[in-house]
Amino acid sequence: MTNKQAEPSLFIILGGTGDLSRGKLLPAIGRLAVDGRIAENCQVLGVARDIRHDDASFRRLASDAMAASGLQPDEIAGLCNSRLHYQTIGNGEAADYLALGARIENIERQNSLPARRTFYLAIPTAALGDTLSGLGRAGLNHSGGWVRIVIEKPFGHDLQSARELVGVVREHFDEHQVYRIDHYLGKETVQNLIVFRFGNPIFESLWNRDRIDSVQISVSEEVGIGTRAGYYDRSGALRDMVQNHLTQLLTLLAMEVPPVIGAESVRYEKVKVLRSIAPILRGEVVFGQYEEGKIRGQTVPGYRDENGVPADSGTETFVALKLEIMNWRWQGVPFYLRTGKRMPRRITRIGVRFKNAPVCMFEVEGACVVRPNTLLLTLQPDEGFSLHIGVKKPGSASDVEQIPLAFRYSDIFDAMPDAYQTLVLDVLKGDQTLFVHSDEVLESWKLYDPLLRQEKKVYPYAAGTWGPAEAGHLAISERVLFETF
Repeated sequence: MTNKQAEPSLFIILGGTGDLSRGKLLPAIGRLAVDGRIAENCQVLGVARDIRHDDASFRRLASDAMAASGLQPDEIAGLCNSRLHYQTIGNGEAADYLALGARIENIERQNSLPARRTFYLAIPTAALGDTLSGLGRAGLNHSGGWVRIVIEKPFGHDLQSARELVGVVREHFDEHQVYRIDHYLGKETVQNLIVFRFGNPIFESLWNRDRIDSVQISVSEEVGIGTRAGYYDRSGALRDMVQNHLTQLLTLLAMEVPPVIGAESVRYEKVKVLRSIAPILRGEVVFGQYEEGKIRGQTVPGYRDENGVPADSGTETFVALKLEIMNWRWQGVPFYLRTGKRMPRRITRIGVRFKNAPVCMFEVEGACVVRPNTLLLTLQPDEGFSLHIGVKKPGSASDVEQIPLAFRYSDIFDAMPDAYQTLVLDVLKGDQTLFVHSDEVLESWKLYDPLLRQEKKVYPYAAGTWGPAEAGHLAISERVLFETF
């Protein structure tokens, strides 16, 4: 988490012609180069099965991808024309990985690069095991400098598959070489959670069971599953969102103060949180699946009517659950996690509701009206936060209204960098703070694996609503959480 320039190295994208590479990685590298955040001698090698590509065609592909992201042709010309290369991996046989190794050494020799290599696995999860083994058997897991490997989520499908994947990784790579990427952790607003908590003593002093009544982390999406039916129907919202993104946010919110802000200490505190969470009770989780409804006045189909979804699918598109963290700081404070597709609006927001005052001092017509202070942290879109406090309504005797003290990033700062831009730079600098440790992966799956093995009832909800009514008890009210700020 420093501002130093990344040192010269070779960035190798396995899956270099795929959607992730074209949509995120190549534009991120282009922006980093334009901004001078990586050394001018850094080189990029795209690797894929396609034998039709060569250096020239890969450079055209990369140039188009960077231009589509908003970079100007004159900004990226030097990078694309001289620093991008392509190598086919064929069928992934041993000889193909040896050829890859020879090409890597050749690029390093021609460009006077030290043996510093990043392998970014922008490939399907099913191909991870064979790819890791292929790199290891070819001796590409070590060099005279350093070797780093980047793995995209999902990190397994359940606890058993996660253990198997961790085992394959450990067979060929040491943990300090492994960067498990969760793009949510690259968002500036997520990183700001650490600064917000530990850089502002006014909040850290309130961040405990004595002052906080409940916490809710919500990720709502307007969109359905799009073209992802094949993946999504095998995964569902619990695997796709809760086990990784929402749980990572939870650990950042709930962890103890680390001795320093660095990879080892932050990851250690996050694991402690996961190990402190009590088993989730059956009555404290609700699953839902969207049906036909209206969003912004437009009728949208139900989940089972989406292309590629079986007509009898029981896959959940909504999850709400309550977690209890059984430690000194959080005992008795419920943490609610909620996520769903086809919600009324796209928003990722954290709501922290503080406890009421112990005595009601202000009455309206003989009734005590108590509105707790609420802190809302909006991670996307319209990023910022608001603290809702009680203010006397002018002209009244004791009417109290909740008024937000609000901050928006867009009012103060320029456009924030894309999450992949941040994370790619951290990989190149060797900073693992925003990446997921194998212990986090396994502890998280231990928490949710029992839910995957239980028979679950999936409740319907109309598209354009906040989920099934059965989940109403697992939330701060929608009016407070979503309609304010």
